[in-house]
Amino acid sequence: MTADIFLLLFNLMLILLSAEIFTNGVEVFGKKLSLSQAVTGSILAAVGTALPETILPLVAILLHKGEAGHSIGIGAILGAPFMLSTLAFLLIGLTVLSGYISKRRAFVFEAEIPTIKRDLIFFLIMYSSGIFLPMLIKQHIVVAFLLVFCYIAYLYVTFKSESGGILHEEKLYFDKIFGKVLPIKRFETLLSVAQVLLALFIMIECAHGFVSTLEHVSLKIGFDPLLFALLIAPVATELPEKFNSVTWTFKGRDTLAMGNVTGAMVFQSTFPVSVGIIFTDWSITGYALLSASLAILSGAIILGEIFIRKKISPLTLIFSGSFYLIYALIIIKPF
Repeated sequence: MTADIFLLLFNLMLILLSAEIFTNGVEVFGKKLSLSQAVTGSILAAVGTALPETILPLVAILLHKGEAGHSIGIGAILGAPFMLSTLAFLLIGLTVLSGYISKRRAFVFEAEIPTIKRDLIFFLIMYSSGIFLPMLIKQHIVVAFLLVFCYIAYLYVTFKSESGGILHEEKLYFDKIFGKVLPIKRFETLLSVAQVLLALFIMIECAHGFVSTLEHVSLKIGFDPLLFALLIAPVATELPEKFNSVTWTFKGRDTLAMGNVTGAMVFQSTFPVSVGIIFTDWSITGYALLSASLAILSGAIILGEIFIRKKISPLTLIFSGSFYLIYALIIIKPF
């Protein structure tokens, strides 16, 4: 068991490290293309930091045959949007509160409301469709293609929307390491792509090892692989979003902080869900259905405040994020 835990932590650390390297490369690439905060936060950074929790279910479903592999895959697919819409919101709200107490920022959340509103509307529509439409439509593949089409539409709308430019300057990690001995500035755009591809390769390899060990540990301790993946794995794999959002919130970059989370929510409610619908039986019941319902409720609460008050309160983020703690108590209690 000790060896298994070590392997889990080792693979997880490499996944998170490669996610940070990936995000850094993507942000530099976005800066070179003069993209907006909305595009960088909701698309580039969101998709980049969402890769760990996206790759895990893909590897579990496609490479690990059997019921346990499929259970881990479904749990990871559902766990990602659940963690983002609860625990990530909770951390952002607490970060604003902590920044206010330490006098580092005001107790207000100043994100671009149109950007967050758009993300949440897409998320609620697509995730609800991915969860409930397969219960009504026998041709599940139709739902899967619908979700992919909706994400393409989301990309189009996001690129066309108005948003402020990126004010901070991100330095490529390759530049930090090799910049003094190589003329990296001259090839920074090309090297940012190379850095992204290298990080992606490491991430996929480590995800394969993480899933294998996770399956072994969950079966050894007698914990349902689906619940183990739903509750535990996404907490770890969502660390890139949480870490980035907490950092950006402390610095007052609320649009990037929230867009990183809500953009990842949109992505996680489409491509990974489509894979689950096509390659598994996609029977969402019990605790899995409860997690999906809480994710939808949390997003709806934030969106409701936007419609009513035209802003987002840190207290609302904390309230919606507390759903994760309630869910964890419900699941762990029977065990």
